[in-house]
Amino acid sequence: MFLLGRGKSFKKFFPLSSLNKMTQKKEIYKCFVCGNIVEVLHNGAGELVCCGQPMRLMSPETQDGDQEKHVPVIQENEIIVGEKKHPMEKEHYIEWIEAESDQESSKKFLEPGEEPVYKPNFQVKKAQAYCNIHGLWATR
Repeated sequence: MFLLGRGKSFKKFFPLSSLNKMTQKKEIYKCFVCGNIVEVLHNGAGELVCCGQPMRLMSPETQDGDQEKHVPVIQENEIIVGEKKHPMEKEHYIEWIEAESDQESSKKFLEPGEEPVYKPNFQVKKAQAYCNIHGLWATR
């Protein structure tokens, strides 16, 4: 048993069933009770819990059928969400776009009415975007 200061045991904070689960840097988790979204900044043991329920790992989709309005497209260092631009209405919009290079990443948070476009100041290798209704999407 490990102690975490003031006599609190490791088991008390991390049930043994969750010790074999590992979160990985850059993973995105969502609470399907309240809608909270968490991005992991450090690899770690344990299960992410919100509202008394395990949070679910969001696996990005990379194909959108014939609609093609969710998958981010990289064009000359600019990220556009969808071959046909995604709608940006109050009820249905892209919440954020993330750009990644070999050394860095950054996010642009969006509001309804804005264009689903992001042009970071570095060479983009990969991108992902989050739709408030249809979830996480990534470049192919």
